[in-house]
Order: sequence, then C-alpha cells, then structure tokens
Amino acid sequence: MQKQMLAMQQELADLRHRASARQAEIVANDRRQRAQERARERTATTQVRQQQVVRTGGRGSVDPASNNHLPVILAYDLVCGSGSYVLGQVCFTPGGFIELTGIFRNLNLVSDVETNFGGIPFRNSPLSRENEFRFSARQSRFTGMFMAKVDPELAVTGYYELDFLGAAVNSNSRESNSYVPRIRQLFAALDSRDTGWHVLAGQAYSLITTNTVGITPLKEQIPLTIDPQFVPGFNWTRNPQVRVVKDVAPGLWAAVALESPQSVLPPSPFAAPNGVSVNFSNPGDVVGQLNSTTTYSNNSAPDVTAKLAFEPGFGHYEVKGLARFFNDRVIGRTNDATGYGIGASATFPVLDKRLDFQISGLVGRGIGRYGTALLPDFALRADGSIAPIPAFQLLTGVVGHVQPGTDVYVYAGWEQASRAGAFSTAGYGSPTLTVTGCNIEGSAAATCQAETREIRQITGGFWHDLYKGSFGRLAAGAQISYTERTAFRGEFGINPSTHLIVGLASLRYYPF
Repeated sequence: MQKQMLAMQQELADLRHRASARQAEIVANDRRQRAQERARERTATTQVRQQQVVRTGGRGSVDPASNNHLPVILAYDLVCGSGSYVLGQVCFTPGGFIELTGIFRNLNLVSDVETNFGGIPFRNSPLSRENEFRFSARQSRFTGMFMAKVDPELAVTGYYELDFLGAAVNSNSRESNSYVPRIRQLFAALDSRDTGWHVLAGQAYSLITTNTVGITPLKEQIPLTIDPQFVPGFNWTRNPQVRVVKDVAPGLWAAVALESPQSVLPPSPFAAPNGVSVNFSNPGDVVGQLNSTTTYSNNSAPDVTAKLAFEPGFGHYEVKGLARFFNDRVIGRTNDATGYGIGASATFPVLDKRLDFQISGLVGRGIGRYGTALLPDFALRADGSIAPIPAFQLLTGVVGHVQPGTDVYVYAGWEQASRAGAFSTAGYGSPTLTVTGCNIEGSAAATCQAETREIRQITGGFWHDLYKGSFGRLAAGAQISYTERTAFRGEFGINPSTHLIVGLASLRYYPF
C-alpha cells in the first residue's frame, strides 16, 4: 500500500508539472499573439498617418510612390515626431542655434568667448592691467539626430554637434576636441529597452559628467553659463569612447566606459629634471593628422570610468570612479603610474520644483584633465618617474525657474591641486620656485614662476525667452563671474594671486 501511495503521489506530481508547463505555454502564446496584434495595429496606424501626411505634404512626409512599401526599420514609427523629418529609413531632427556674444574682461586674456581660467595673468604682465572687449559669433552651433526603430524595443541613434571654436594651431586632445571643424559630439548609440542594455561609441561627454536622467547621452547636467568653458569644479571632457550602460532595476543604472587618454602637463617653467633624459610627451605627427605645434602624452591604456546612478523618487544621485594610466621613458627603463578619482553628485528640486539644487565633486590623483580649470595631471620626481598630482574638484549650484521661459542660476566652483614630485621645476608647486616678481609690472618671466594651486569662482546669470513659437525661439542671456587664481608659495614665502571679472551677454536664435 505504501508503494502504491508513493506511486500515486509521483503520478500526481507529474500531472501538476505537465499542467504548469501547459499553462506557461498558453500564457506565452497569448503574450506573443497580443504583441503581434499590437505591432499590426501600430503598423496600420502609422500607414494611415503617413498617408495623411503625404496628402497634406506636411512635416514627415515621404514620396507617395514609396508609400506602398514601408521601410522595415521604420515599420513601428514611420511618421516622425514634431520637429523631425523622414530621411530614407530614419527620422532626422535638426537643431542648434545662431549666437552673438558680447564679452568683457577686466584683464586681457586675448581670448574669444571661452575663458582660460588657468591662464589668468599675474600683475607682472601688462595684460593684467588692460581690459578686453570682443563680439563673437563662433559659439553658434549645428546639431542633428538620426533615429531608427528596428522594432518597438530596439532603437539606433546617431548624433552630431559642431561649433566654430576650433583653431588649427591650438587643436589638441586634452579636454575638448578642438580640431577643425570642431566636433563637440559625434556618436552612435544602440538602445535595447527590453533587455535594458545601451551601448554608445564615438565622441561624447565623459561618463564622469553628471546626468540629469539615468545615464543617458544628451541628458548631461551642463551648467547654463554662456562661457563654453563652464565653471571651475565642473567635471567633464568630450572625448572618443566606448560606453556600456545597464538598466539594473527601476531607478538604478550602472555603466562603464573606456575613454581616449590624454594627460595635462604643467605649463612653463615645468621641465625634465637636470641631467635626466625623460620622454613624457611629443609633438604630433603631421602625417598622422595630429597637431605638430602641441604635444601629446604617452598613455599605454584608455581611461576607465564607471558610474552608478539612482533615482529613489526624489532627485538624482550618482557615485563614480576613474582609473588612469600614465607612462614615460627614461633611458634604460619605462616608468608607469596610475591615477584615480572617486566622485559623487546629487541633484534635487526644492521650493515646489521652482528651484533645483546640485552638488558634485571628484577627488583623487591625476584627475586634472577632468576639471574645467585643467590643472595638471602629473609632474616628475628627481629620477624622472611620474608623480600623479593630488587634487579635488567641487561644484555647487542652484537654478531657479522664475516662470516658463525664464531661468536664473548661481554656481560656485573650486579646483585645487597639491604639491607633487621634485623640489624643482620638474615637480609641481615646489617652494623653491622664484615668485618675487609676480606683482611687479614689467618684471621678467623668470621672476614669476608661479604654478596654480587653486581656482575658485562664483558666477550667476539668466536666460529669458524673448519669443517662442512656430518660427523658432529667440533667447537672451547674461552672465557675470568672479574668479580667483592662487599660486603655491614660492621663495621667501610669497603667495601670488590674481583675479578676473568677466561679463557676458548673449542673443541666441534657435530655428528648430
């Protein structure tokens, strides 16, 4: 009887298992059928909408002769959204703006709209006793996005963003591509919504840059400043990279990226240690399409960046990391060194969503490239080996939404570097440097060997829509900033410093 009972229990379990499998199969078939029905309905709807657009000749229309053969890649979204046009089998969205900027600086940086915060002159230079005023239209920008939906859950995107702020003789690969024509961003992205995987390849803002939504390209939290060099303390580069993002859970994202390496070296009077032959950078090869009037560092591996972003329901928060690999060559040996950075950011609305608060920071060694002030990444020890420079970068800001079409902002930023390397011009921030002439007009450059210890800035401004309608958008903005540049203490304990006041006014027309 016991054997019979066991046999009956086994038979019952088998029946339950078969019934469960059958039920799962029925559910799966039903899900597939519903998905197919939705796809057919969507395709039929888009066909009708496309025929209507063709008849009216409106935006998003295509050649009526091709209407009988729907492109497969657009079968789920043939009629592009507002502001987009059908080009072959993709939707194209043009963008950009035309800008005229007025620039005033209380010191003469001999600069266009972009400010070199690390190049603010000390009082020994005649430039520090002159004003500077310019008009510029070079920040005008062209953008374009191409998007194709392979199916409802898979999208392919291509994006370009160009401006006119490049010049052949200053083209470099340090922070923002300045080759002519200047590419700000140029990338392709693949987004799979059902699997939660996203891949980007091309030139884009660094993964280190804070986002406003998830970890999403074109959703970076860029300061609203007119100055395209932004604010000291803002973490960014725009460089070639490969990035992979995963939607881990609702409100949680993880990403890793391999980014094109390049090191920022200390400016003059930095030099190799006496008696030591060190190869740490070289002029670009003209045949190899690099700029022969600047130098390129030796890097044996890409920069590696990683990020976790989460949105618990109130605000957007990130933790991020950075690993860098430096290299130089002394006769008989190769020197390698590693830099790193650890950072975090938080953004959340206050005052009934009329005011947004943000704070972000990065601390580590060899992170200068990822800050607006472009403090150096490394110096050299007395034996020629690499000494990554300890540094931190901090930015905080508030943006007020006064009314629709009017925003005001205030940012405060701070970047600081510490002494590293040899007690000579081979190191950085050496107390043996001569700085006695930094405050004496006309003194020789050799008497002002000041190296930047910190850059601090406070800035504020506004943007206001003068017009926004069917003919585009016309916006006016203004910004004023106060920046302090402080050098390391040199001989006799002298601590040189200087400051810069910048006023900017902008008129932008957005046609699209």
